[in-house]
Amino acid sequence: MNSGLLFAAVALLIILIAVVAVLVLRRQSAAVVASPAVTADDRAPTITDAPEEDLSALPEIEIPDAAAGRLNRLRARLARSNSAIGQGLLGLLSSGEISESTWDQVEETLLLADLGVGPTQELIARLRIRVQVAGTTTPEQMKVMLREELLTLVDPTMDRAVAMHAQGRPAVILVVGVNGTGKTTTTGKLARLLIADGQTVVLGAADTFRASAADQLQTWGDRVGAAVVRGPEGGDPAAVAFDAVSIGTEAQADTVVIDTAGRLHTKTGLMDELGKVKRVIEKKSPVDEVLLVLDATTGQNGLAQARVFREVVEITGIALTKLDGTARGGIVVAVQRELGVPVKLVGLGEGPDDLAPFDPKEFVDALVGDS
Repeated sequence: MNSGLLFAAVALLIILIAVVAVLVLRRQSAAVVASPAVTADDRAPTITDAPEEDLSALPEIEIPDAAAGRLNRLRARLARSNSAIGQGLLGLLSSGEISESTWDQVEETLLLADLGVGPTQELIARLRIRVQVAGTTTPEQMKVMLREELLTLVDPTMDRAVAMHAQGRPAVILVVGVNGTGKTTTTGKLARLLIADGQTVVLGAADTFRASAADQLQTWGDRVGAAVVRGPEGGDPAAVAFDAVSIGTEAQADTVVIDTAGRLHTKTGLMDELGKVKRVIEKKSPVDEVLLVLDATTGQNGLAQARVFREVVEITGIALTKLDGTARGGIVVAVQRELGVPVKLVGLGEGPDDLAPFDPKEFVDALVGDS
């Protein structure tokens, strides 16, 4: 073979290699854009590969509803749910002369609304004094009194802001709670709320004991473009949580939200595991927020759960789910008194954007029917 043919053959081979390399790089680039899922096993911020031909099947990125004004938009639903507190009390207290029997009915109404014995007695004592001072009261005056006293109980002075991006690192939010409270769903909805506020979010699927938990969280993340760090089923939850914080830090995310297993508060071993998760995370970064998810319909049982979690991790805020469809809105006051921390988020429906920042004034206005 003469030198001209040899040169041509070598040149052709080089061109073929270059073409193959370009195709491979383009395929890898498409895979990175395609999926925000992250494997915790790799111990690095690696994006899960997705075949190029499957890109059309990936979910379209959604734009969540704005965080501001969510609770206001849901006030009608909240008012229907808790009519026993506001409208029920107004009906009793505005019915004419208020007798001892009336006050007994007021007390029963408040206790049934899960307000708690202490707050109930405080509210009745203050209302009694105001009614005595005023003498006769009109329904309008009674509404003003009730609104002011309920707002005092809910306590508008508490700081209800969810932890934001810290100096030089992401804010780390740990979501805890027992099975059935809607914890994983709340984690996904919280990601939407944060993204609606302009933040970048990494989700950690540290509930490795429930087979569907990681897949459920992955679906939430895919819908809004949040990366999801997950590990093998039955794997070490603390390792997944640590990886999520590491990846979030390297990616310069604003917030890392970690979903933990739904721990039955009667299982000491599981509670110990939760403490371990927090300690392992703190080797990489401080935990800025520990949100306890409680089902608003569980009443005193929910308070029992709250007490146990408080002993294991330092709870900084409450997310109340299923506040819709129940007359037990008094749990807001009861759980704040029990833990000494504020209700920061409330779930008022099944929609993806039905998680709202808790606003005491909006809440009380909805109860008493103020426009």
